[in-house]
Amino acid sequence: MAISRPALITLTALAPVSWGTTYAVTTQFLPPDRPLFTALVRALPAGLLLLALARVLPRGAWWWKAAVLGALNIGAFFPLLFLSAYRLPGGLAAVVGSAGPLFVAGLSVLLLGQRPSARTLLTGAVAAFGVSLVVLKAAGSLDTLGLLAAVASTASMSTGTVLTQRWGRPEGVGPLALTGWQLTAGGLLITPLAFLVEGAPPALDGPAVGGYLYLAVANTALAYWLWFSGIGRMTATQVTFLGPLSPLTAAVVGWAALGQALTPVQLVGMGLAFGATVAGQFVTRPSRTPGPAGRGVRGAGVDVRGGALRR
Repeated sequence: MAISRPALITLTALAPVSWGTTYAVTTQFLPPDRPLFTALVRALPAGLLLLALARVLPRGAWWWKAAVLGALNIGAFFPLLFLSAYRLPGGLAAVVGSAGPLFVAGLSVLLLGQRPSARTLLTGAVAAFGVSLVVLKAAGSLDTLGLLAAVASTASMSTGTVLTQRWGRPEGVGPLALTGWQLTAGGLLITPLAFLVEGAPPALDGPAVGGYLYLAVANTALAYWLWFSGIGRMTATQVTFLGPLSPLTAAVVGWAALGQALTPVQLVGMGLAFGATVAGQFVTRPSRTPGPAGRGVRGAGVDVRGGALRR
């Protein structure tokens, strides 16, 4: 079905907007100090639901490709993200995460044969700076493990995003099935870690059940389907520039629902980050870097053949 570019961007943007509500839902409705269990409940039920809807399993090389993508985008990303959030002060994890466009720009050189433009790098730096004004607060000493986890989580998701575009999708397989494969693989990877580290699942009351249902269905199954659908029709850099919408949404939800004040500096930061997000959708199309990484990638949104880039 044909879809206009503004509609495609809007639908893809709903994913990071949804992820921006995770903090409020987690702190208000879910049991405390259970990040791995929360990651498991987000990923595995959502993956199994999408598998049931798509009714398509991987074939051939896509068994290991789905496992790799599931590990990068879900299985490693979720635990590392939660670890960094618990150990880093003042939203520093969100700032590192907002540098995703810069990670993707570098990885695109290696994996897609695309050289980022100066405008792309500048826009990515502005986005990260804007987010830093929104989320950073005065804090104590820096936790090395938390910082390493934040960098690793951003690198993991960025690598998964670029590989998702490089590999595209198998013939006849839609984004629903591809998303289900990744969520299921990532959830299976998190399962033993969650039980080993955190033990048996906690007792759940009504609000917790509702919170987990929201995270699994809207925040994960639907959001990641929209995200991976966008990756299939946009460049990896354009998709990743939508990422700063997540901490911006978290700030707005904190102000509207949790009574958290927004300072003038935060408002300036929100304007910069949002402006960079919009500008990121119009960055110069990356040029080709010679080498094997520049070969044609079917279904990846950008096709590199015969020395030219084609949508």
